[in-house]
Amino acid sequence: MTPAQDKIKLFTPVTLGLLIVIIAGALAVYKKLTLGEITTNLQDDFPWGLWIGFNVLGGVAMAAGGFVIASAVYLLNMKKYKPIARPAILTAFIGYLLAAFTIFLDIGHPMRIWHPMVMWQIRSVMFIVAIHVILYTTVLGLESSPMLLEKLKLGGLKKIIEKLMVPIALFGTLLSVLHQSSLGAVYLIVPDKLHSLWYSQTLPFSFLVSAVMMGLCMVSFVSILSSKFFNHSANMGIFSGLARGSIITIAFYLILKIYLLLTGPGAAAAFTGSMESMMYLLEMSVGVVIPLILLLLPGIRNSIGGIFLVDILVIGGVVINRMNIAVFGLLKHAGERGVRYFPTGNEIMVTLFLIAFGAVLFKLAVKYLNVLSYEEA
Repeated sequence: MTPAQDKIKLFTPVTLGLLIVIIAGALAVYKKLTLGEITTNLQDDFPWGLWIGFNVLGGVAMAAGGFVIASAVYLLNMKKYKPIARPAILTAFIGYLLAAFTIFLDIGHPMRIWHPMVMWQIRSVMFIVAIHVILYTTVLGLESSPMLLEKLKLGGLKKIIEKLMVPIALFGTLLSVLHQSSLGAVYLIVPDKLHSLWYSQTLPFSFLVSAVMMGLCMVSFVSILSSKFFNHSANMGIFSGLARGSIITIAFYLILKIYLLLTGPGAAAAFTGSMESMMYLLEMSVGVVIPLILLLLPGIRNSIGGIFLVDILVIGGVVINRMNIAVFGLLKHAGERGVRYFPTGNEIMVTLFLIAFGAVLFKLAVKYLNVLSYEEA
């Protein structure tokens, strides 16, 4: 281990708090697997809730930073970002593993999760989503494998993987672009249920653009936290570059959303005072407008604290967007049929469990694998 890794303490107050959440969450997972849907408020008329909106749609969007940075480093040869390639890809890998586990819990028959691998339904968008999860998780595993191979002292195999990294990254980028889009395509099947503030034929494209926006900020967010908690130096040039990329992506997304609003339900729909309009304005202000204004200020754009604040806002805004589409945008139609949904304590506990488990996995990887010290290596 490097000197920086030696200084990382495994058992800190934060880590112990995370372990408590993991233990409590493991009990919630056990209850779901043994008692089934009775532990949730999900039902036939409202089958997807917190787990799909936050854990899957939000989690997969957070993982978009993996393909963005891998594309920049291995396909566009932007060597400036190579020091953050490993933590970005590792974060994406952990994110996809947790999203896959969420899907395992969410489906009615968890032990049948392997069916899409052998029972192909090529006309189903759900099959496309499932096969993308399987393939891209495998690609992320390959992209992350050099860290483990170094630890196991399998230098020959590591060299083979690194020589194949460009085609692996290209395949991963194609898969991720298709997967981010296909998650939006899933909601094209509910035109009469999803509120007009979010429903659009361009949902796949909107999902992709917002995922790239969130991915850039997630990479920056994780890198800043890593520099603080794991005694790793922060490269301001990298953060400034990510911030400039965020400006372009956020501005494009803002233009896209304004266009969709004006050509769809109309600007007045966002100011009706309804729950949907309030959630829409919250999503746009927190995740788009305020971050863009902040990034246009040189003092914010060129400071670690300012960039970190923007990262939090964008991540929060995109998560709100995914929850709006998966839950809040469907509540009105469900309510008209007498259906109500609010996540149970067990659903919330499972979500907290996955967040805590992902954080501990990342810390263990940083402690024992060459994740953050790749630049020096």
